[in-house]
Amino acid sequence: MEELALQLSADGIQKKVLFPGRGNVPDYADGTKVKFHYRSSLCDGTVLDDSRTMGGKSKPMELILGKKFKLPVWELVLGTMRLGEIAEFTCDVKHTALYPLVSQSLRNISVGKDPLEGQRHCCGIAQVHSHHSHGHKDLEKLQTKPQPLVFTMELLEVLPPGSFALETWAMSDEEKLAAVPQIHEEGNALFKQGDTAEAAEKYYTAIACLKNLQMKEQPGSEPWIKLDLMITPLMLNFCQCKLMLGQYYEVLEHCSSILNKYEDNVKAYFKRGKAHAAVWNEAEARADFQKVLELDSSLAPAVSKEIQAMEKRLREKKKRIKDVTKIFSPPAAPPLQLLRAETGDEAPEETLRFKGDMSSSPSTWTPSLIH
Repeated sequence: MEELALQLSADGIQKKVLFPGRGNVPDYADGTKVKFHYRSSLCDGTVLDDSRTMGGKSKPMELILGKKFKLPVWELVLGTMRLGEIAEFTCDVKHTALYPLVSQSLRNISVGKDPLEGQRHCCGIAQVHSHHSHGHKDLEKLQTKPQPLVFTMELLEVLPPGSFALETWAMSDEEKLAAVPQIHEEGNALFKQGDTAEAAEKYYTAIACLKNLQMKEQPGSEPWIKLDLMITPLMLNFCQCKLMLGQYYEVLEHCSSILNKYEDNVKAYFKRGKAHAAVWNEAEARADFQKVLELDSSLAPAVSKEIQAMEKRLREKKKRIKDVTKIFSPPAAPPLQLLRAETGDEAPEETLRFKGDMSSSPSTWTPSLIH
């Protein structure tokens, strides 16, 4: 262990063992899967990321060694740890320059976003040293002024090569491309079984595989377009799941993205029209449904059904608003004859106005219309 520590020190990494773990240091051959918790901090103790709290949940990181992870120093330091060991590694800036890029991907994953969202079509070094915004102030600051970082690792599990099924993130480009049709079919099967949420996850996984490959191609090139044409039907399936799950704004976003590239995609117009109708965008919904009819007149019955459903919901909404308005409206003034009966024929005009004509006093209260 002392020899390993000396090797790390010579490479600009200082190791401090916080808990020794058990057994010997495992054989970390390429293809070994390691599961661990991590906390990334500045040298002043400011925490950047923590796998125990990221995304509002505790989820260990999984890494397969030898797969060219963008932060090689993690593979290096994990290779010195025993099972159950907790250790702190202070790493020189030469090992941490790519951390903003890695952190952005990990934060995206933790909230269910595409890990590549926000990254440009360029190499990692160019991304880190460009002025492109990560959307996180701490990462932007670290990108502008790289500095040493402290990584606190807890090694939870070590699995030798061949003892586990590869997840998509650990696949090679060839493996990802080959896996997409199978993942697509799994999504379709789950959808038919009524497991809409799980089907959406499958479609999302297939989309992420293809987008990962697409990022490595020149936008607009033949390989890029070929991948995009594979992504589109998966995205439409994903949108159908989101419609059924009531996540309408995601549908609006993704369908609009498709239509920005493929203006004649009738399915995208139809799904976007349904999403607009669901969030009370009547004019936008009608425009999308009209476009559907222009592109495919055979869909007239389906469009008519959706428009009728939208109009029914709009009528119901207007009725609810009217009913609520009635509840909170001030009562009508009683007849003059009733007031005279209560006050006597000789009641002065001022008394009549006070008791029966509330409209003569200005009111600052207005009813709240509840949808």
